[in-house]
Amino acid sequence: MTAHLRRMHDTLTELRGIVSRHTPGRYQSTVLPRVALYKDRAAPQPVSGVYQPMMALILSGAKEIAIGDRRLRYDPASYFIATVELPASGCVKLDQPNEQYLAVSLDLDSDQLASVLSEADVSSPTAEPAFAVNPVTSELLDAWLRLLRLLDAPKDIAMLAPLCEREILYRLLQGPQGAIVRQIARADSRLSQVRRAIALIRDQFDRPLRVEALADVASMSPASLHRHFRTATAMSPLQYQKSLRLQEARRLILAGRDVAAAGFAVGYESASQFSREYARLFGSPPSRDAKSTKLTGESNRTLAA
Repeated sequence: MTAHLRRMHDTLTELRGIVSRHTPGRYQSTVLPRVALYKDRAAPQPVSGVYQPMMALILSGAKEIAIGDRRLRYDPASYFIATVELPASGCVKLDQPNEQYLAVSLDLDSDQLASVLSEADVSSPTAEPAFAVNPVTSELLDAWLRLLRLLDAPKDIAMLAPLCEREILYRLLQGPQGAIVRQIARADSRLSQVRRAIALIRDQFDRPLRVEALADVASMSPASLHRHFRTATAMSPLQYQKSLRLQEARRLILAGRDVAAAGFAVGYESASQFSREYARLFGSPPSRDAKSTKLTGESNRTLAA
């Protein structure tokens, strides 16, 4: 093992120890702004949810996720980044029976990015997917270690946490997805236009989708919106809305709502169409999925970083 790889290994080992100590359950918000910790076990079936703009770093185990028509896997050798809200499903994967899944996430804040951008030299944005898995670097791991060490020195958080977060953001801006990360802080970027369309879909996911209204709010033509929306999210606007509807319906069903009532509540007018599309996304019809999920104790799981 080279000195560089040994240093990365030692950094990951210390990060795992910090996260394990400070995460009593599966999920732990922290006193560090925008930082969360995760500890989990292997999942027998995919868990669905909506990723917010964030960076996720796995310290132990691996994660397989599906976003639209894309399938991704990341582990301690890589990190995941999302720059828009993304309906997704994912499974934790562990190689050893007694292994734990450990991960950390940082919500990407547009104001913080704008502050870093004012001092950083990064390339111009291009049309790219709004999510990716990239190789982790020793510089990024070192910045995370300095940030998480503050959990054991809370009196230093107010002064030092902002500096550590700025370094993490700087490393992201200098990485393979730096161009697309930059767009989060720009109100006139293509990504910001797509995000305005996403916000409208999320606010009105249970209503009929009008592409013209989405195009208006995004300040694009319908054809341009469709192209840039799919590039960013790996979904069409209609597929995005459908994912939100079905995820909300699943949440309602697992909470005890009648299957037909859940379908109507999220905007479906046909029970048969709802059942077909639900089975296509989750692998089995609503009633069977709810029963198997409750039997395996998975109904209270959330989509971790």
